[in-house]
Amino acid sequence: MTSRPTSNGYTYSDAGVDINAGNALVDAIKPIAKSTARPGADASLGGFGGLFDLKALNYRDPVLVAANDGVGTKLKIAIESGRHGTIGIDLVAMCVNDLIVQGAEPIFFLDYFATGKLETGMAADVIAGIGEGCRQAGAALIGGETAEMPGMYAAGDYDLAGFAVGVVERDQILPRRDIREGDVILGLSSAGAHSNGYSLIRRLVTDHGLSYADPAPFAPGQTLGEALLTPTRIYVKSVLAALRQAGGIKALAHITGGGITENLPRVLPDDLAASIDLDALDVPPLFRWLAKLGSIAPAEMLRTFNCGIGMIVVADPADAEGLAAQFRATGETVVTLGTMVARGTGESVAYRGALRLGE
Repeated sequence: MTSRPTSNGYTYSDAGVDINAGNALVDAIKPIAKSTARPGADASLGGFGGLFDLKALNYRDPVLVAANDGVGTKLKIAIESGRHGTIGIDLVAMCVNDLIVQGAEPIFFLDYFATGKLETGMAADVIAGIGEGCRQAGAALIGGETAEMPGMYAAGDYDLAGFAVGVVERDQILPRRDIREGDVILGLSSAGAHSNGYSLIRRLVTDHGLSYADPAPFAPGQTLGEALLTPTRIYVKSVLAALRQAGGIKALAHITGGGITENLPRVLPDDLAASIDLDALDVPPLFRWLAKLGSIAPAEMLRTFNCGIGMIVVADPADAEGLAAQFRATGETVVTLGTMVARGTGESVAYRGALRLGE
């Protein structure tokens, strides 16, 4: 039921927009933003635009790299299960992981939060997650936008979008042009489905009469909602450390929607193919459960989900072992997936072996 205007005429609140709630949210966000301060930005809020001093980073020949993204229908699981604390990490991850694959250090982030009726506590939880994602990525949260739009969203619904900027030296932009036959393909493990394939996941949950409050069959001790909301892994710090210390990285691919099948070719030369050994891939329980629940064919799994690999590294063979050790030292689980081969007339990703989807 909508409110009627007062005797003094209509106000913005009569239309369903609460300016005071918006101001209260800004006050709640300020310490979150401050916690993400870094050289080049104090991460203070309140201006019409966020400022960043690129000179403070002492790059020789800097090139800016920008990326924007959302988290898709994973948002619906957060909304329906009432768990909003980590979805902001997903938002940051989907942007900054796209920057790091070009060798760029993320330097700042802005968010867009839109809803029909602003619930300050819920919105603050979401943005606290964004702050945590920025801290994990080393990016300053320098601004954003909160939009309260009655009539655009159903009660309790909201949408998120993010925008990130990174910087890389011109002569260190990835992918490199010297990718060749014999280069080694390494995979860095994912933390779950990340933020892709959730429309299919939600369809399976609905069609099988499941609830997000049910125990997760693939994650003991967690509800289905908790397990499916495991946040996207942010690879920024481990990749930056490898780029700066180990050397030998020729290309990186962020494995998002489309899986290895669609994402790896984006960074490969036309005359080469990635030969991927599926027998080397230890498919996590989540994906085995999804494949069984939906009778999903292996090829469909590989082009819908990350199937346990969130980032792929193409490396010089002489440096591959050292790179793997460096990644492990920074907390990553590393799998040797295959090598680069001549493509000929075949596909740009050539699978061998079988995806192990059985129990």
